[in-house]
Amino acid sequence: TVLLPSMLMFGVILASSGLLLMIEKGILAEVKPPPLQPVAGELSRRGRGEEAAGDLEYRVLQDIRNRTIRAVCGQRAMPRNVWELPAGQRRTVLRHLLVSDKYRFLYCYVPKVACSNWKRILKVLDGALESVDVKLKMDHKSDLVFLGDMKPDEISYRLKNYYKFIFVRNPMERLLSAYRNKFGEIKEYQQRYGVEIVRRYRKNGGNSAGDDVTFSEFLRYLLDEDVERMNEHWMPIYNLCQPCAVRYDFIGSYERLNTDANYVLERVQSPSFIRFPERQSWYKPMTAETLRYYLCNTQRRLIKELLPKYILDFSLFGYPLPNITSEFCRQ
Repeated sequence: TVLLPSMLMFGVILASSGLLLMIEKGILAEVKPPPLQPVAGELSRRGRGEEAAGDLEYRVLQDIRNRTIRAVCGQRAMPRNVWELPAGQRRTVLRHLLVSDKYRFLYCYVPKVACSNWKRILKVLDGALESVDVKLKMDHKSDLVFLGDMKPDEISYRLKNYYKFIFVRNPMERLLSAYRNKFGEIKEYQQRYGVEIVRRYRKNGGNSAGDDVTFSEFLRYLLDEDVERMNEHWMPIYNLCQPCAVRYDFIGSYERLNTDANYVLERVQSPSFIRFPERQSWYKPMTAETLRYYLCNTQRRLIKELLPKYILDFSLFGYPLPNITSEFCRQ
């Protein structure tokens, strides 16, 4: 019997170091994520290129990720390529891999990790969009080439020969971002998911329009969901992009978005006039205080029970488990 990768990894961590105990004591929460801003001395993309993304902290983070991925993906039960994946998992990763044949790269897009801006860049590189600054509502399907639409031999060739990259984000921050955006702003999600969530988890919630889903109700919904059937906005990054089956050449961080994105653009030799778009003026970035507020006002039991579903995202990509200790939340 082949264990599901997420449960396999969870079992390894639980057996070796007592994951729940570490969560309770906040031991892993002392590890700090990469800085939100480039460290002093980093220059622009057209200045020093790879050196701009080559500071010590960056190299340490990448080394941790690479070593962890090699260790986890080296387990016997883990897939070695996309053809070893079950059909459903293979369809998911192939429809999230975007192709640039002109610049010979594959990008696995992850919702809530700046994927709209990357899609803008691909459209500009392909000539379908004039500039990354064009004020148009993003069409997430048209003028984009998906690896899943190609024939098996074409897929294999590109996986073997193209530069492959992915961008990741703190799993709990990504979940909170998806929750606030989809249930606070998008009527389609309120009607499609919100109404059902409230009906399922709230007594006498049948009259809700789906626009008042609480974060706790959202987490309870995720607990009951099959990971493979989740909406892409809250499906774990591991399941979306399968880093064991697809050996990515670069893993960028949302926390170092501009620096890492410009490094990739330099690496694929994109035209010098193409730069990673600035955030829109209306965009309100997620703060550590916001995340802390939501986590500390959520039942610790819910967070603990949810972590196994996202444990590979935490461990493979070097993110600390959330600190939800009473001491931390009292501060």
